[in-house]
Parts: sequence; C-alpha cells; structure tokens
Amino acid sequence: MAGVKPTDLAPTAAVKFFGAGTAACFADLITFPLDTAKVRLQIQGESKSSEGKMVVKYRGVFGTINTMVKTEGPRSLYNGLVAGLQRQMSFASVRIGLYDSMKQFYTRGTDNAGIGSRLMAGCTTGAMAVAFAQPTDVVKVRFQAQVRGAEAEGVKRYSGTMDAYRTIARTEGIRGLWKGCGPNITRNAIVNCSELVTYDIIKELILQYNIMTDNLPCHFTAAFSAGFITTIVASPVDVVKTRFMNSTAGKYNGAINCAVTMMRNEGPKAFYKGFMPSFLRLASWNIVMFVTYEQIKKHVMRAQQSWESPI
Repeated sequence: MAGVKPTDLAPTAAVKFFGAGTAACFADLITFPLDTAKVRLQIQGESKSSEGKMVVKYRGVFGTINTMVKTEGPRSLYNGLVAGLQRQMSFASVRIGLYDSMKQFYTRGTDNAGIGSRLMAGCTTGAMAVAFAQPTDVVKVRFQAQVRGAEAEGVKRYSGTMDAYRTIARTEGIRGLWKGCGPNITRNAIVNCSELVTYDIIKELILQYNIMTDNLPCHFTAAFSAGFITTIVASPVDVVKTRFMNSTAGKYNGAINCAVTMMRNEGPKAFYKGFMPSFLRLASWNIVMFVTYEQIKKHVMRAQQSWESPI
C-alpha cells in the first residue's frame, strides 16, 4: 500500500499475506450479520406465492436482521461463519496480501505505479483469489441463504460446513464447488480494483498533501471512501453472483441467463437489491480490515526492528 517511505523498512510479502488474512477474518467476525442480511435481500424475489406474487419477507437492513432474529434466532445471523472465515483466510491473503507484490511486478520493481499498473494488479490478485477460494464462497452463500428451523419443512440443505462441501461435490460434481466462478471472478476483479486502488490512491493523496499523517484517521477515511465507491460499482455483479451460486441445479443456464431472468422478472432495481447492507457491510468491513491490516504491519515491523537492533 501507499505511504511507505524509501527509508522505512517495508513489510515482507509473508507479513502482508498472513496479515491480510488475519485482518480480514477479524473484519468478518464483526460485520458478518450485515453480509448475511445482504444475501437474504439479494435472493429475495426468486420465490413466489401460489398466486404468483413475489414473496417479500425482508425489508431493509435492520428489518431483515430483526426478522431473522425473531424467526430463526440470533445464531442465524452467523450462518456460514466457518466457511466465511475459511474464505477470508485463503481469499483475502491472496487478493490483498499479494497486491503490492503484483503491483511491483507490473512496474518491474519500481515504486512509481500508475493507475494502469494498480488496476492490473487488482484484477490479477482478485482473479487468483477467486480461482483458489471459490468453494468456500459457494458454501458460505448457501449457508447464509439457508433458513434456520426450516428442517421441519424438509428444506434444510446442509447439516454442517464439511457436509456442505461433501454434498455439493456428490450431488453437483466438483464443478458445483466452483459454481459461479465466472461472475465471481468478474465481481472480484471489479471489487479488488475499486477497493484496493481507491484505498491506495486516497491514502497516497492524503499523505502527499499532508492532510493527515499515516495513522488511524487516515486509514479510516481511505477505507470508508473505498467501501462506498466499491459498493456502487460492484453491486449488480454481486447480486448476480449470489443468486447464481445459491441456485439449485438447472435453475439458470449461466450467469448471463441469471442476469437476464432478473431483469425480465424484477426489473433493473433487482441489481441493487441489498445495496444498503452491502454498503454498510463493505464500508465497515473495509474500515476494520484496513485499520487492522495497517496495525499488524506496523507492529510486526517494529518487532522485527527491535529484534535486529543491537543490544
């Protein structure tokens, strides 16, 4: 990330890799209910009553959370948390932790990264992360969409995280674990570019014009701005990704068919379903993740400097 002076001891790739995964897991623990509410709102509209009318069960971010707590209990807000943490440890470590290394790769080892190099680095690490961690994302979304207590109606899909991996592989094949990989690669290339490049540039400008020093308020401002811009850019493809990954076999022919079906049945507004929880979740996730990530890097480097300094 920006803000490291030439004279500073820069964090190693390993520190960034594991630091990003750890910070992302911490952010997920705090913001997971918002992510679950987002998924429920995004898939709403797929089900219709016997009269053919759209079933509207959830209204707004906090209305969705309140409905879930009342009808399914507080634990429902953390459906899929285990898969979510598995996802972040494997996913964020690649897409965020390797971003600086990939940026240097495209600039051939120089520190003068233009917007093109940053975008290429963001797209590359975002795509790599999805290809690696897609099964964890599929299982996370399936659990978040699964209504607790629904087993009495015979619609409970999985009894646990490992059961979900096994069941999907058995009933849908190995390809089922990578369901929606195409739209997810697209989504995460967009998210990574919007999120990391925006954070990088805003933080760099704040430091360049001496608006703030390289501290918590600076990281907070850059992370919040990155979250807002990313939500606007990535919401449509995020909704399609969620719908497609949660769908039963044969419901959609592909991500494009899913998007066309949404447009035909629900109109263009469907692509921004769950926008507010998406924004609240992404902005708060970015703030927690980037602030934690920056602090991890600083503390690790201070500890390394103290070990290397002469007694």
